[in-house]
Amino acid sequence: MPGLIGKKIGMTSVFSVEGKNIPCTVIEAGPCIVSQVRTIEKDGYVAVQLGFQEKKEKHATKPEIGHFKKAGTTPKKKLVEFEGFGDDVQLGDIITVDMFEASSFINVSGVSKGKGFQGVVRRHGFGGVGESTHGQHNRLRAPGSIGASSYPSRVFKGMRMAGRMGNDKVTIQNIEVLKVIPENNLVIVKGSVPGCKGSYLILLK
Repeated sequence: MPGLIGKKIGMTSVFSVEGKNIPCTVIEAGPCIVSQVRTIEKDGYVAVQLGFQEKKEKHATKPEIGHFKKAGTTPKKKLVEFEGFGDDVQLGDIITVDMFEASSFINVSGVSKGKGFQGVVRRHGFGGVGESTHGQHNRLRAPGSIGASSYPSRVFKGMRMAGRMGNDKVTIQNIEVLKVIPENNLVIVKGSVPGCKGSYLILLK
């Protein structure tokens, strides 16, 4: 699906026509430059590589500088490949936020905030503190039994236990576009999206 690379600016709220206060996220989407066009003859598949956000040349490697020079642009920080753009997109073209429209629906992908090592209460929503019956006094947030002893004598895969939480790729589908501001390269979408402020997002039509 065609799309754009963006950056999460933050959250705010807008009022609807009915007067309802709607929470929304502001995303800086593009402008993205076409840094490479994949073809079946050369690469075995069809796709368009987009570059987003300026990168200082002193921080780029010589192969990166040469790669972007072919497209007639400066090095970029983020590169993502998209399918479905069609044959009219050429090397060096600039893709802007104009491809999105208000009241349309898009998919937004990003990396969620990392929470570190968390217990089962926070990670999986276990009940936690309960009644201290039968002499129980120090197992308030523990997971309880994770398997039997004699059979099967092991812990099944997928058992919900404590562990690292967050820092996963998350895709939110069918988010409504509330407003598009082309002069500032901004897209305002309804609700929240994965990631922290300043993190990269992928917007798909």
